[in-house]
Amino acid sequence: MQKPSLPKGTRDFGPMQMARRTFILDTIKDTFQLFGYQQIETPAMENLSTLTGKYGDEGDQLLFKVLNSGDFLKDVNASDLEKGSSSVLSKVSEKGLRYDLTVPFARYVVMNRNELTFPFKRFQIQPVWRADRPQKGRYREFYQCDADVVGTDSLVCEAEIVLMIRRVFEKLGLRDYSIKINNRKILTGISEAIGESGKEGPLCVAIDKLDKIGWEKVKEELTQRGFGNESLEKLAPLVALQSDLNGKFEFLKHFLRDSEMGLKGVKELEETFEILKQMGENLDHIDFDIMLARGLTYYTGAIFEVKVHHVSIGSVSGGGRYDNLTGVFGLSGVSGVGFSFGVDRLYDVMDELNLFPKETHTSTRLLLTYFDQQGFQYALGLLNQFRDAGIKTEIFPNQAKIQKQFDFANKKGIPFVGVCGEEEINSQQIAVKNMNSGEQTKLTIPEAVQKLT
Repeated sequence: MQKPSLPKGTRDFGPMQMARRTFILDTIKDTFQLFGYQQIETPAMENLSTLTGKYGDEGDQLLFKVLNSGDFLKDVNASDLEKGSSSVLSKVSEKGLRYDLTVPFARYVVMNRNELTFPFKRFQIQPVWRADRPQKGRYREFYQCDADVVGTDSLVCEAEIVLMIRRVFEKLGLRDYSIKINNRKILTGISEAIGESGKEGPLCVAIDKLDKIGWEKVKEELTQRGFGNESLEKLAPLVALQSDLNGKFEFLKHFLRDSEMGLKGVKELEETFEILKQMGENLDHIDFDIMLARGLTYYTGAIFEVKVHHVSIGSVSGGGRYDNLTGVFGLSGVSGVGFSFGVDRLYDVMDELNLFPKETHTSTRLLLTYFDQQGFQYALGLLNQFRDAGIKTEIFPNQAKIQKQFDFANKKGIPFVGVCGEEEINSQQIAVKNMNSGEQTKLTIPEAVQKLT
């Protein structure tokens, strides 16, 4: 007999995990809707032509490809095999599982542009798939919660992203975290300032790994990518820079003095922070990180990454502005900005910090119990009265000793038990027992409803 198993990097979610995940998802969804975002969904599969070339070379390698149905090798010949996997792939696979929600969203915008009202604010909560090496906090199947605005280049959108992140974290009980912010234009300016104009792509891919592998390893990678020693010496002071917000701005204005693009990025960040102040907000939890890069190639402006301190998990949220993501699908000049929460990583962080409310562990508030067939029938007649009042109620389905029914309630975390005995039937009442305190009170049905709501 074959032993059942799961593909690596995927997981089952039991009732407790689902209750906790729902708590996170509902908090995020409520925040997105509060800020005026509308929900959409896109298919799990996209055409590979939609996905490839949007995430950089490393991202393309992590795409899950779906084999064509039927005889998927029918168009492959010996010469294709000699040319290698890239030649074979186009003939055996036309579709892939989505890598993120942003590129499918861009495709959606282009296909539905005549029906949408711009600026268009959408949110999307769906799973994505990446053929990554599974490890703690990194899965091959995981949920993303995206919020994007397209059709405007207003920096109010960047400011509101900060506000949404802070609101979600407050509701989830997360207090010790940093919202790292930078601007891709600044990174373009840095590549120009160190004498490596046009190499901002490889620069971003390399320095995006600073937190993981350190400066020495990043230098080795940059050298392999063709960056000279003089360029690395010019870059080093930026990597080592320790200063407050104003100090970083002043340093960059001097460092990027000959880069029009770089200075534009500095100005955009300054304006974003000023908008937050005009909205009556402070800059708590904001960390202007000059070396924040984010590896995805479609970002062109502000970029975000959120990390919770003193936990073993990496970033839990990230995003940025993209000026022309829809251009590859035939709709140019549509600027957008968005970000995503990693639900699975947020779950792991909250679990590590023991932040989940106890009431998320079960959906049932009241279990109706009984001693005999007469009590069972009486309890059946009460079920809808409690449910109609909005109280999540269930009945123990099999006749069993009352202690077994109590044990069931305890194991399932049900806080109240309604006992339907002979006295309760005769008086048309119910004995409500608090399973935490052990206190038991005989009440009329309206009184019990009032107590439990």
